[in-house]
Amino acid sequence: MLNAVERKIEQFVSDLNDKEVMSLYAKLPHGKRLRAKLILKIAGNTLVAVKTAAIVEMIHAASLLHDDVIDDAYTRRSQPSINALYGDKTAIMLGDILYSKGFFELNNIDQNVAKIVSDAVTKLSLGELKDVSLSKTFNTDKTIYLEMIYQKTASLMEACAGAAALLAGKDKKAYMTYGRNLGIAFQMIDDILDITMDSETLGKPSLNDFVEGKMTLPYIYLYEALDSKDREKLKSLHAKVLCEDEKIWIKSMMSDTSAIQKSYTAAKKLIEEAISLMNMNGEKELSNIAMAMIERDF
Repeated sequence: MLNAVERKIEQFVSDLNDKEVMSLYAKLPHGKRLRAKLILKIAGNTLVAVKTAAIVEMIHAASLLHDDVIDDAYTRRSQPSINALYGDKTAIMLGDILYSKGFFELNNIDQNVAKIVSDAVTKLSLGELKDVSLSKTFNTDKTIYLEMIYQKTASLMEACAGAAALLAGKDKKAYMTYGRNLGIAFQMIDDILDITMDSETLGKPSLNDFVEGKMTLPYIYLYEALDSKDREKLKSLHAKVLCEDEKIWIKSMMSDTSAIQKSYTAAKKLIEEAISLMNMNGEKELSNIAMAMIERDF
């Protein structure tokens, strides 16, 4: 049914009757469509579920367009980003158009579903702002990091699960908890892969988060485990272009302190809680989706 979601998005974009927007949208890589999969698995393949999934994917695409501009990212899933091809202004405006069209179509869905999704987009924007602010500091507070990734990444997954549960007449609270855990764990794994995977697989330089000033969970665990001398060294490397020896040192320290493993364990704990919750609700396929979050290499 993901094909039906793709066709619905294309219809929404086509409804705008703008050839430039249609051409720009066609250049966006589609990604895993995880949010759409969640909605369809929970709510089934009904027309309203397909429409909701399409709207959420449009909103997610809009957030990524803005994110690439904020991060000066010139690739997205190993392809040139829209801002790289056409400039920041075009990327921002395309994001605004997709956001606006998504909210317009959201009015045709159940009011409570619209509220859940709209609230998540507000949180997402707050998370983006927090991410920008945190990139200017050497943050070692896990609570602040977790709040940011909840808002920026997990809030929309939480909303997808909750909205789908409402459409299907299921327990909204249980499914939103599942979505929240899934989203936080998803971002934690992304943060780990930024360190452990090669640049070719990532489609961007490895350790790019740290270079951009982001103190993700592995770096927070690493800082906690280092002695004062090595803490100062890590701080001196923060938010700067790293040479190969500096990258090797960071990765070596990550290994010596088990910072990566600690981060993976934290993500796995969230996934295990999500799986337990879905097993109690007879949602075996959702449990499988959750496991795929921590077993992936990209």
